[in-house]
Amino acid sequence: MQDNATEVTAAGIARLAGVGRAAVSNWRRRHADFPKPVGGTETSPSFALAEVEAWLRHQGKLAEVPLRERVWQQLAGHPEGPVTALAHAGCVLLLIHDRPTVWLEVSAGSDERLAAMLPAALEQVITPRFGSARGGRGVHAGAPAAAAPAVNRPAAVNTPDAAQAGSAALHAPVAADAGVHSGPLVDTPVPVNTSVPVGVPVPVSAPAPAHAQAALNTAPTTPTTPTAPAVHLPTGPQLLPSAPLLRGAAELAAQSGARQTFEFLLGRHLDANPRQYTLTPTELARLMADLAGPARTVLDPACGTGALLCALDARPDQEVYAQDSAPELAALTALRLALQGRATVRGAVGDTLRADAYPQLRADTVLCHPPFNERNWGHDELAYDPRWEYGFPARAESELAWVQHALARLRDGGTAVLLMPPAAASRRSGRRIRADLLRRGALRAVIALPVGAAPPYNIPLHLWVLRRPEKAPAQPEVLLADVGQYAGEGRGGPDWQGVKDAVLDAWRSYDRAGTLQERPGLARSVPVIELLDDDVDLAPARHLPPPTAADGAEQLMAVRERLGETLHLTTGLTPPPAVTAQPTRWPLTTIGELARGGALVMRTGGNGGHARVPVLTDHDVLAGTDPSGTLPESDEEAVLTQAGDVVVPVLGGGSVARVIDDATGGAALGRNLVLLRPDPAALDPWFLAGFLRGTANNRQASSYASTATRLDVRRLQLPRLPLEEQRRYGARFRALDEFERAIRLAGRLGDQLVRGMYDGLTDGTVAPG
Repeated sequence: MQDNATEVTAAGIARLAGVGRAAVSNWRRRHADFPKPVGGTETSPSFALAEVEAWLRHQGKLAEVPLRERVWQQLAGHPEGPVTALAHAGCVLLLIHDRPTVWLEVSAGSDERLAAMLPAALEQVITPRFGSARGGRGVHAGAPAAAAPAVNRPAAVNTPDAAQAGSAALHAPVAADAGVHSGPLVDTPVPVNTSVPVGVPVPVSAPAPAHAQAALNTAPTTPTTPTAPAVHLPTGPQLLPSAPLLRGAAELAAQSGARQTFEFLLGRHLDANPRQYTLTPTELARLMADLAGPARTVLDPACGTGALLCALDARPDQEVYAQDSAPELAALTALRLALQGRATVRGAVGDTLRADAYPQLRADTVLCHPPFNERNWGHDELAYDPRWEYGFPARAESELAWVQHALARLRDGGTAVLLMPPAAASRRSGRRIRADLLRRGALRAVIALPVGAAPPYNIPLHLWVLRRPEKAPAQPEVLLADVGQYAGEGRGGPDWQGVKDAVLDAWRSYDRAGTLQERPGLARSVPVIELLDDDVDLAPARHLPPPTAADGAEQLMAVRERLGETLHLTTGLTPPPAVTAQPTRWPLTTIGELARGGALVMRTGGNGGHARVPVLTDHDVLAGTDPSGTLPESDEEAVLTQAGDVVVPVLGGGSVARVIDDATGGAALGRNLVLLRPDPAALDPWFLAGFLRGTANNRQASSYASTATRLDVRRLQLPRLPLEEQRRYGARFRALDEFERAIRLAGRLGDQLVRGMYDGLTDGTVAPG
């Protein structure tokens, strides 16, 4: 079946052909046979991918659509939307991962046959992996004795070849393939006193894993909305439009692996829709997992896209529980976790605070990045909920409701790590709950992160480390730490290695001894009695001592000496007086023409690759600083810089280009950057970078939206000059670049010296004279 259902936008066509969007607009105007829109809007039309591909190939503008790009465009243009397409692809990739021979059987033949046989084949994987109801065992107190199964068996498509194909996948034995997971089944309990709409499957709890069963919490919560399993079996008619995508995903999985294929597609979807999701950065997720330590049973009650649970060190005997109120996120997280390893995965859809899917669970670890500042979290309905052991949270304290939910789902001695807004440590409305958390030894640490660690990026968020107390500590102390000093510049993000080393070293030392020797400006353990005042303010910055006076004075002296050296250097680098010359009209060419002629290679950034290397961000280029960013690992190859490359930011409207030197070479190219790699026999890199920085040049190559300016690098112009003349200009541009760097360094050192002097004079560590 030809893939006529998949639609692609003008931006997608530009990506397929490796051109700018302006070129696609020109093709539509100049070529009467260009495919007609089949959807979208008048200002943002969409086109049939198959027609576009055929036209591009006929015009000689496309030899072959790369497999990755074809699969992505099929997913992005799916008639039911990319989220549905991702879920279908995830189910099939899990089938390929667990039962490759079954996939080979059902994928032979037409798309209609594939859609007809897939539901039964998928049931062999979905049920063992995510659980299925089997009677009324384990229904928690007060629930109905019977309910629909957690995984529903759909009807197959009624087609002739479906009947002929028989039910090879349906009747294949569950253990037909090596490594089939057959772990214990745990499903979502039926909520108490809840009316369920017709057609919504209501799962029944199956027996819990043996070690979790021993610590069941028999006191039910009082949910008011139902929960549902995260992953549902799609029906044949639902799968039929996805058939081309599923075949493409299978082909990609044969090259890269099923897990890597799903991570690639999910990552591209998240990158394409940054405003729809609040993501937990990978480095922060790893830090939270390291703080929690190894665990067999882990829960994330607000799982989002699953970053926290994916950061765990996977173990075959691990049990991972996830819940989210957004059905698409819960499903994608469950599939993502199942593809990651052999852990038992349980996912549920539902409002966690109102309808906890796992009221009987006692986990070793809870990891959570809860929604912040929610007013409608269930304050009016949950006044008598047994989870509020430390006090009933105020309407404005939704984060403290999440804290207590996490503690309620821990076994005695279990650890929870939550990402929290800084206001939760000091708001007066939460002081009584904070005080009780301290008195009973449940709150073990509050760690202030650097600005830019996670969204919202403009405030320094906190990590709270909690432990369900087995007994009250004799002399309780709480760890307060502030690693704000590891903040990066602008959007580059923090120095994650510095953050991780400082936080884990302080936490592990404190966790072993129950106390920590003071680390000025970084961390200390504070006796709980010192914090139990009228405010119970736990903001670390209010309780940490400043650096010692000697260290502070020595650091300021070093900054002053370096500033003096830099200012002396700038004097020698100051450009000579400008010499007046007549305006010159050179013959011009464009970057696009040079790329087509082979004088340079043009690449765009944004992929992390397999290895973790420093990432050059657009802010690094604008600020002239070293690579400071990170990108999530992906199976798509990263673009690595080399000495002599020229890197240009495409957002922001600035006239900036940076020549990569030996120190910066080897970094991965970040998002919103274009790399130009000139042929040394045709182009001097400093000549190239210098002319790209011309203000008039940038203006004519820029387009303007309501909130941003975007540079079309292909339209930037260069004069056609002999190589020797290029080098003359290049030497002058290089001298200007050295002067600019020295001036920037002097400015940063000057700011550092002034700030340090103000702080030293006001806190008494520096004498006035």
